[in-house]
Parts: sequence; C-alpha cells; structure tokens
Amino acid sequence: MTRTILIVEDEQAIADSIAYALRTDGFTPRHVMLGEQALAVLRSADAPQLVVLDIGLPDMSGLEACRRLRQFSDVPVIFLTARSDEIDRIVGLEIGADDYVTKPFSPRELVARIRVILRRAGVAQPPPTAPADAARFELRALEARVLFHGQPLELTRYEYLLLKNLLEHPGHVLSRAQLMERVWSGAPDTLERTVDAHVKSLRAKLRAIDADIDPIQTHRGLGYSLALA
Repeated sequence: MTRTILIVEDEQAIADSIAYALRTDGFTPRHVMLGEQALAVLRSADAPQLVVLDIGLPDMSGLEACRRLRQFSDVPVIFLTARSDEIDRIVGLEIGADDYVTKPFSPRELVARIRVILRRAGVAQPPPTAPADAARFELRALEARVLFHGQPLELTRYEYLLLKNLLEHPGHVLSRAQLMERVWSGAPDTLERTVDAHVKSLRAKLRAIDADIDPIQTHRGLGYSLALA
C-alpha cells in the first residue's frame, strides 16, 4: 500500500530531490509551494500521512501554517528550514511539529526520519527498496577501480575519485563544492564547472556499458547523487 507524503517547499530543486528519495523508498510524494495550498490538501478527503513543511514559504511562514493545521489535524509534520537557531526549533516543536531538519540535508536521512515518525504513529509503510543502481557497481578501492555490470571502467584519476565519492554516499546529494573539496583538494585553481565536465564523461562511459540507465542524478541548484533505483 502506498503512503502519500506532502512536500510544502517553494524551491523546486529541493522539492524534486525529496520527491525522488520518497519515490525510491516506496512513498507517493505530492508537492505544493504555498501554505494555503497545503492547508487545502490537508482538509481534503485524500489527505497525506505526513507533511514536510518548509518554514520560509512565500504566502505565510511554515510556523503559521502548522498553527492553522493543528486546529483540524494531527498529521505528523517535519519542518524544513535554513535556520538552525535553537529558539526556532523549540518554537516549531512547541506548536506541534514532530521533527526539525536544517538545510542542507540528506534526502535519504529525511526519508529515514519519515519512516521513524510514521512507525511511531502506527501508520503502515511501504517496504524499503533495495539500492538497485548501487548494486550494479563494484568498488575495488585497494585497486583504485570500479566495475559496472561486472565490467571494469576505464577511468581517469578524477573520474574514479568522483565516482568513488558518489558510491560511498548512495542517495545523498553532494554539492559541487563538496565534490571539489573531496576530489580536487590538490588542485585549488580548478573551477566548479570541472565537476560537470567529469560527470558528463562518466555518464558517457557508463552508457557505453548500459545505455538504458543513468545512475548519476542531477539536482538543479544542489549537486549530484547516485540513484538508488
């Protein structure tokens, strides 16, 4: 049985990354950008089982949306915000939120928190899916090489390090800055667009083996991740 999660977030790239992680884990995401839209959905007959609610919405604050929501519903709420001050977390929890996630965050960790909250609430959940794309890879770190579908990839040094970092954090969105720091730490003059160029070349080598999938996902405005499905 599918379970619907409402994403209330006005940044499309962030909403897309959350929706992708939810679908990968068997949930059905639904996205709106405004607090009023969210309240209308929550009053409807097909209300979601949990709400991921951004505090900084264009029409009202997430705090106000949660206050109004609590007048007619006890659906679990996870706040999503760029603010990390303790007072904000306390206020959010006091008005009825179940959890509080600070940006930047891992979509996979967010989904794990959603599962915990739904389990506590006694809501039946879809079974977690296996990391299908990650299983197609074999990382041989001692040999500094990667196999894809059992075939060794002919990678440059930076292509290998880039793919290695993605493989070590499946499902996590790694920003260009994070990848620059981890892969090109010894090349301080390298530009961030180098990451895009290496991702492009990696994709070409992966598609030469399997043209039907693209395991490296682009999250606009955020970075890249290795898909889990």
